Amino acid sequence: MLQKSPGGSVFPYYYKGGEVHCLKYGSFFKDTDALFNIMKSEESFIIGKNRKLNVWVDFYETSLTNEVLMEFVKSLHRLDNYIGKLSIVGFSAIDRWRFRNTIKKLQIDMYTPIKFYSDPEDAKTWLVQD
Repeated sequence: MLQKSPGGSVFPYYYKGGEVHCLKYGSFFKDTDALFNIMKSEESFIIGKNRKLNVWVDFYETSLTNEVLMEFVKSLHRLDNYIGKLSIVGFSAIDRWRFRNTIKKLQIDMYTPIKFYSDPEDAKTWLVQD
């Protein structure tokens, strides 16, 4: 049965013969309260599925402040056992460096394979490949 996640994504979302869970964290601009509320709701949603999901995250048009990166990394850490692969779209090269630096700063071990993309189709394709 199809349903929608708290961020409005269809779940399950089938793509090229595989399943992807889309996290729509884009278009929040500077509204961190709304973004953090969606992150918390999505965490509960993903944990409630009680299985590993391949997750695609869209960050286009969201201000990637240090606070946003910290909360995102903490959220990923809480979801580490529920994410099989993670692709992130909308990070510049500097944002990628800041993301990795935030993981180091928080001393978090991340075991989820993560890749960064500029093209959403490439990001989703990688998630559904073996």
